[in-house]
Amino acid sequence: MLRKSLVLAGFAVLIAGSASAATEKFHATLSAGAEVPPTKSTGSGEAAASLDTTTHELTYDVTFKGLSSEVTAAHIHGPAGPGKNAGVVVPLGTAPKSPIHGTAKLTTEQERDLSSGMLYVNVHSKNNPSGAVRGQLTAVK
Repeated sequence: MLRKSLVLAGFAVLIAGSASAATEKFHATLSAGAEVPPTKSTGSGEAAASLDTTTHELTYDVTFKGLSSEVTAAHIHGPAGPGKNAGVVVPLGTAPKSPIHGTAKLTTEQERDLSSGMLYVNVHSKNNPSGAVRGQLTAVK
């Protein structure tokens, strides 16, 4: 009987642990018009991200296409809302190819900025070194 109770207690701990873990999802549509200032880039893109609030790990997938020159870098920037620029929070690579997949640990402050819509994805190119396409990461409900 004691063994059965221990097994049931173990399952309860597992269920409670997994119930407390939360995953938040985010999305961005990357465009030249969202750049600050807007560019004449012919590119476009998408970003999907999920945040595990227990491990503080952000998993991201970024795709882009149609840029008129080679990609030189990509980043997640913040904190800044639409129409404002900010520094790099998460580097996504130098001269990355689409698609970009990866993970990064975020600080509590960075998680707050992400949840508040204050982080954005920016893809930089040779013709647009400050950014060719950009998209604000917003929560997916």
